[in-house]
Amino acid sequence: MSKRPRDAAVDAARKSAPTYTALGAKGLLKKYYLNGDAGGGGVYLWESEAAARAWYTPEWEKRIATAFGATPTVTYYDNHVVVDNEAGKVRIEGES
Repeated sequence: MSKRPRDAAVDAARKSAPTYTALGAKGLLKKYYLNGDAGGGGVYLWESEAAARAWYTPEWEKRIATAFGATPTVTYYDNHVVVDNEAGKVRIEGES
């Protein structure tokens, strides 16, 4: 598998972006589209693991596998600390 050209990656992201914009109402805070030699993917920041798990259902997995010809892999990570240089803050879970 080879890396998609930039324009193809951007075009694909633009087409799917409305889906992820709409997920803001269901707890999706950010999605980072990834494009690399190993293929494409994304990093998703959800307000909670429960919100993420509500989206990543067996039905979702089947849709993605059908659309892309590969079973997706979802890995959950705890995110206790965020360095947000745009906002000039270090955010620590549970602290204001």
